[in-house]
Amino acid sequence: MSKAESRADTLKPRLPRGFVDRRADEIAAQARMLDTIRTSFELYGFEALETPFVEYTEALGKFLPDLDRPNAGVFSFQDDDEAWLSLRYDLTAPLARFVAENFDSLPKPYRSYRNGYVFRNEKPGPGRFRQFMQFDADIVGAPTVAGDAEICMLMADTLNRLGLAGQFVVKVNNRKVLDGVMEAAGLAGPDKAAQRLTVLRAIDKLDRLGVDGVRDLLGAGRKDESGDYTKGAGLPPEAADRILAYVSLQADADEGADRVAFWDTFFTGWHAAVGESETGREGIAELHAMMRLCGAAGYGHDVIRADPSVVRGLEYYTGPVYEAELTFPVTNEDGQTVRFGSVAGGGRYDGLVGRFRAEPVPATGFSIGVSRLFSALQLVKSPLLAGTEVPGPVVVLVLDRENMADYQRLVSLLRADGIKAELYLGAAGMKAQMKYADRRRAPVAIIQGSNERAAGEVQIKDLIEGARAAGNIASNAEWKAARPAQFSCPETELVAQVRAVLTRHFSEARG
Repeated sequence: MSKAESRADTLKPRLPRGFVDRRADEIAAQARMLDTIRTSFELYGFEALETPFVEYTEALGKFLPDLDRPNAGVFSFQDDDEAWLSLRYDLTAPLARFVAENFDSLPKPYRSYRNGYVFRNEKPGPGRFRQFMQFDADIVGAPTVAGDAEICMLMADTLNRLGLAGQFVVKVNNRKVLDGVMEAAGLAGPDKAAQRLTVLRAIDKLDRLGVDGVRDLLGAGRKDESGDYTKGAGLPPEAADRILAYVSLQADADEGADRVAFWDTFFTGWHAAVGESETGREGIAELHAMMRLCGAAGYGHDVIRADPSVVRGLEYYTGPVYEAELTFPVTNEDGQTVRFGSVAGGGRYDGLVGRFRAEPVPATGFSIGVSRLFSALQLVKSPLLAGTEVPGPVVVLVLDRENMADYQRLVSLLRADGIKAELYLGAAGMKAQMKYADRRRAPVAIIQGSNERAAGEVQIKDLIEGARAAGNIASNAEWKAARPAQFSCPETELVAQVRAVLTRHFSEARG
């Protein structure tokens, strides 16, 4: 077979669209972030739970975009018994299934946390992936908004622990208040469902489009800068004004303001927005109770606050909804200064577990977008991620291949003392082996030729110190004369001398 024919038969290496590879440094940095989140969740009494990647498609329920097309939105396949299975779309539906299946054996309320990858069969784009990690915390069996307040406090404490204190706000709204505002604006009833959805989507764009842009979307529609036209909700001016008055309410307060008195006054405007709607007034009372609980625990208006602009997947949330938004500015691809936005969110979903049981089961919780939060920590240069470059192993070079057993013995001595080490297994010479050690980020290389072996010695090459010294040596002759950061020692001292080099460098890095 010719070389051309051989190349023609070679597969082209391609990463599927919407997926990413991650290397050691990023994995190590993310692991440190996940450990911090886990510690925060466990401080609140949450316990770990792991569910599989695959669930019966029917268990995903309303998380499916289209029940008649199981592959629309999720990755699905049929088992050998022709039952439809799907890769999990998020971590909440598997929790609901687990709780329902183990209901009698679980303590209620049941606090759990889960983290892992979820999958979306959607068109990928910038920052939009088909596989990404979430980290969730949920309380199942807590019927009052005290559970929702606890979740909001957990969100705040977790972001503080991650080094984002003063750079975020947890914003809270309530599905019932939004329903009340819709009712007061003349949008009640099943025949107005599509119009209500258009209104909610318009509210969700408030930060990006401002009041005037949302007003257009509540009315006839809006044409953007590119000329694309978005049809509006078609509301009359008085209905649009009521909704805009509601979403424009802001919880601004002086640092020293009395929290209880502030919320007592603040919700007056919300009552005007919902009018006589009993559902709306019930939602306001729940929000008021949450703010009082958070205030009593010491969380100010600048950390956890009621905000009417919060709109989240309201097709299954039944009460409070909340999201953690980062407030520091970043520069987007067009050079514009924008806010980073939400890194976590959730709400109360009292109907989800009840899909599997006859009685209602209250539940509330939130999810952290791990990749998005990781990007935020990188932007603020969080100390949590500093120093996470993973040093490679000590590399034992092979100069005499007929003596492989001797080199393997040196590697085993290092490993037996807990030092990460590897034997060079390639076929290259000394120069290429040193390049290999550099690419492996090896802190130390071990060299033993025939002369050293006869004398019972090894050469220890400190590659970190050598790299520092290289910048100060002008010529090759000077380099050979100085032999920077390389010394001999008896084989019996190999482990102790390597340990000393590693301790010196990595204690300095920690200090």
